[in-house]
Amino acid sequence: MTSKILIEAVTEGDPTQLPTELGFGVHFTDRMFSQRYSVERGWFDPTIGPYRPLTLDPAAQVFHNGQMVFDGTKAYRRDDGRVNLFRVERNTARFNLSAQRMGMPTVPAEFHLQAIEQLISLEHRWVPRQANTALYIRPVMIATEKALAVRAPREFLHYIILSPVSPYFAGGFAAVAVYVSDDYVRAVRGGTGEAKTPGNYAGSIAATEIALAKGYQQVLWLDAVERRYVDEVGAMNIAFVYEGKHLRTPALSGAILHGVTRESLLVLARDLGYTTSEERVDFAEVLADIRGGRITEVFGMGTGAVIAPVARLGYLGQDIAINGGEPGPVARQLFDELTGIQYGRRPDPYGWTRTLSV
Repeated sequence: MTSKILIEAVTEGDPTQLPTELGFGVHFTDRMFSQRYSVERGWFDPTIGPYRPLTLDPAAQVFHNGQMVFDGTKAYRRDDGRVNLFRVERNTARFNLSAQRMGMPTVPAEFHLQAIEQLISLEHRWVPRQANTALYIRPVMIATEKALAVRAPREFLHYIILSPVSPYFAGGFAAVAVYVSDDYVRAVRGGTGEAKTPGNYAGSIAATEIALAKGYQQVLWLDAVERRYVDEVGAMNIAFVYEGKHLRTPALSGAILHGVTRESLLVLARDLGYTTSEERVDFAEVLADIRGGRITEVFGMGTGAVIAPVARLGYLGQDIAINGGEPGPVARQLFDELTGIQYGRRPDPYGWTRTLSV
C-alpha cells in the first residue's frame, strides 16, 4: 500500500544558470520521486529526495529480462507564472498499460498523479520561461529483483525525474527529412509496440544511425509482417493531410503507441472543421498520393516535438518532397491550437489541463 510521501532535505541548485539552449533531456532538476514494490508489501516508501544515481545489483532483472517501462509528459509555464500539466491522467493510464504488457505491477493512478504534482510544486523554479520550452516529466519503472530466471520479478522500483527542455528537434517547428526503412522494423502486432519500453527504442537505433548517415533525421517504420503498411515515424505517430482538408493516420494496431498528442490533435482537427480517419495506411498508396498532389502535408505527432512536419521522404534511393519541403498550414494551425491550450494562451474547452498554483 502507498502512503504519505516522505520529503527529504535537498541542496537546491540555480536553474537561472542553465544555458539558453536547453536541448532535450540534458539537464535535470534537484529532486526525484521514488517508491519500491514487493509482492508481499505492494508499493512502499514513497519519497521525494535528491536527484541521485540508482544502486542496483548486477543481477537485477531489468538488466537481463529487460523489464522496464517509461512515459513522458510536460509541465508548461503560463504567462501568469503558474504551471500547466497536460492530460497527465492519460499518460498515467498509458504508463500502466505499458506495465501490464510487460508483466509488471501497475501504480495507483491517483497516487502517481499526486507524486507528479507534489514533485513539480517543489521544483517549479525549474519550469523554464523561454518560448516553446517546458519541464519534461519522465516516470520510469524497472525490475530490481536479484535473479536471472526468466519469470515475473517480485521487486520493482518506480521513479520520476524532471528535465527542463527545448523542443525535441533543435529547429523547433521546422520540417524534418525522413528515411523509409525497408530492412529494419520497429515492432509487430502482438509484440510490445504499443508499450513504452526501452527495447522498442533500442531496436530502432541501428536504422536511425543509417538514416542520419544518409542525411535524414528520422525513420519511417513499416509494419513488420508485410513491410507494406505505415506504423510510426521515429518515436512519433504520423498523419497524412489530404488536400488540406482530411487527416489520415494509421489505426492503433497493437504495434503502434497510444499517443496522447495524436489523440488530442485528432479531437482538435475535427473541431476545427477537418475530417479524420484512423485506418491501415498502405505506403505504396502514400507515395502515389504524394506524387499526385493529393497528400499536401505529412507530420509526426508526439510529446517531445508536438508536431514535426515532414519535408521529404527518402525511399529506395529517391527523395520525395512534400509541400516544397516546408511546414504546411494544417500542421501550423494544429500546432498553434494545441500549444495554446498547453501554455494557457487559449481556452481549454476539453478540461485537458491542470493548473498548479506555484
